[in-house]
Amino acid sequence: MNDPEPTRIIPSGLGSSSRTVDIGQLTRTVNVSPGSVLAPALSLDCEPGNRYSLAGAPDSLPLLFTVRPSAYGAAVRMPLNICICLDRSGSMEGEPLEYAKIACDYVVDLLEPSDTLAIVTFSEQADIVMPARRVVNKEVIKDYVHRILVGNTTNIYDGLTASAQQVLSAKNAGTLNRILLLTDGEPTAGTKDFSTIIRFVSEQKQRGVTVTALGFGPDYNEELVAGIARRSGGNYYYIARPELLPEMFRRELDGLLRTVARNVTLRVALPRDVTVSQVLGKDFRSIDVRTVEIDLPDVEAGTDITSIWELNIAPHRIGTFRIARADLAYDESISGRRTGGAVDVPIEFTQDPQLVASGVSKRVQDELAISKLTRDLDRTLMSGRTQAMDTQTVLGDLRRTQTLLLQSGKTLIAGQIHEAMTGIRNGESVEKTLMGTIYQLELGKNSTSSG
Repeated sequence: MNDPEPTRIIPSGLGSSSRTVDIGQLTRTVNVSPGSVLAPALSLDCEPGNRYSLAGAPDSLPLLFTVRPSAYGAAVRMPLNICICLDRSGSMEGEPLEYAKIACDYVVDLLEPSDTLAIVTFSEQADIVMPARRVVNKEVIKDYVHRILVGNTTNIYDGLTASAQQVLSAKNAGTLNRILLLTDGEPTAGTKDFSTIIRFVSEQKQRGVTVTALGFGPDYNEELVAGIARRSGGNYYYIARPELLPEMFRRELDGLLRTVARNVTLRVALPRDVTVSQVLGKDFRSIDVRTVEIDLPDVEAGTDITSIWELNIAPHRIGTFRIARADLAYDESISGRRTGGAVDVPIEFTQDPQLVASGVSKRVQDELAISKLTRDLDRTLMSGRTQAMDTQTVLGDLRRTQTLLLQSGKTLIAGQIHEAMTGIRNGESVEKTLMGTIYQLELGKNSTSSG
């Protein structure tokens, strides 16, 4: 990517007109009139922490990127290509396995003949209960599910390997590919090494397969299960009680059915005097000396994705300059083709301290406060691994986080924080609840509609 032109200023008033944006080898018309069939699936905007910076002095500036789905995507969905990867070890005997079967039935009922489903179980080894097939005869599929019997040990790695093979066998350019892993224990058979399992799911992500990890009960390894979700770009759920299994499967399927864009990346190119110090809650990779990229989660209709970047700016002369250019790229749910859009970030450098003081963005400051609370929760979780956590301290941190989320309009994650607080009060695992809460905050999802 070429070095961004630091003095070029792009007008922000796009209205309903069209413009063409080049992203590498991609050219796509974006920002067309509302209702047009050419409207992009996603839009990107950026709000700096301050519209002004003091000339002649170094500065640290946060940028808040927001990815928004367009309205047209809500009525369109990709065919799903799913494998349910189900733990049937001895500890799943009784209610856990029975509720898991009910949850599988729920998944089957939501799918259509255009969707593909496979079912894999694992105990001492992995078993392909049903190879990948179109969801045509739902009663036959449910019969496969209800024949599943409990086993003994827990071979997560082989279960994931068999599941990935099934998903890849049915994958094509137009499918949304997902493994739904449900486990209630530590790996006790087969490959048990943490790094090997994490590396495997990372490789599957590169092949277009995401893993959503559902940890059930008190005994699973939350660091491993959350790591599987994080490295593959999927969701992570902590399920405390058997009767909650169907609801969590429903929540996951609801998100999959509303997905409008996948394989989303955000690439930021910087001039010579600007560097990235961190991307809050995310790992970033350098494309070249002045270009940095991150992966974002799949985007669902009615849900925004936010990401905060912190930039270091060297002393700059007076004037208005572009400090960054951001390129968003993704696969559309309708066509499956790679497309995207771009936005420039101009900042005015001034010698007026009062002007700088007036340019602070409250929205960005709120997002930074949420990120700080997330880091505090993460430190609480890490310290809790060596000593008992103070439940009241945890609840206090969660309460402050929930209040700030509600004030910022982030109703989706605020609701999940409320669920976490209720669970802790009801005696559920503080560690597992916090792990899920931190991961949800890091994803940056924000519900924008009731749908």
